[in-house]
Amino acid sequence: MTVKIKNTPCQLCLSRKFSMFAGLSEEHLCNISDSKNLISHKKGQILYYENTKPLGVFCINGGVAKIFKTASNGKEQIIRLAKKGDFLGYTSLIGEEVYSTTATIVEDAQICFVPKETFLNILAGDMNFHNRITQALCKDLGIMEERLTDATQKSIRERLALTLLKLGDSYGVDGGESQKIDITLTREEIAGLVGTATETVIRLLSEFKKDGLIELQGKKIIILDKKGLARLSDFYG
Repeated sequence: MTVKIKNTPCQLCLSRKFSMFAGLSEEHLCNISDSKNLISHKKGQILYYENTKPLGVFCINGGVAKIFKTASNGKEQIIRLAKKGDFLGYTSLIGEEVYSTTATIVEDAQICFVPKETFLNILAGDMNFHNRITQALCKDLGIMEERLTDATQKSIRERLALTLLKLGDSYGVDGGESQKIDITLTREEIAGLVGTATETVIRLLSEFKKDGLIELQGKKIIILDKKGLARLSDFYG
């Protein structure tokens, strides 16, 4: 169930400093605040569907969403996880295309929806914002090229090690020598990030645990040996 909640003015939004709206003028912030809707979403809810037309952009105020494509066999290939401050749907909106992916809530989230007209007016009227969007598009392209290279050149074991490192960088909570990945992902979702079968992820996680690289606490993963995972992933040479 989605619930519309009282809008927080963009000027007072704590997540704005993490987003591409950081640095906008007072006028533009007021325009966004007047037109946006802040909505509370529960885990498992769909934010938008593949092949539907975008009517605006989503800015995550809190929580986590996954962006994925569904293969012909029904399996999800997760493109990325989006967290506080991230924009969703802006590439399709700018490109005047339908969504190429689906977005689902992974952890309960509060998300602002900014209508198309408001977003495009700010994009046309603020060169600094336009440049930030352009840089973000280029970064997204670079990430996709990197993932394609990893898919063709790295083994599944290496890709899983790299995925755990990246999850640790984004969602890790340090606990002395260890680092807890503070996001609850199913084994199917981890497989979707890696691009392999769920059974393979389960087996490899057990092997990583046996080798002393990680510890498992239910669905949560604790990284015990970051350097070991880095060597295994060949990420840091």
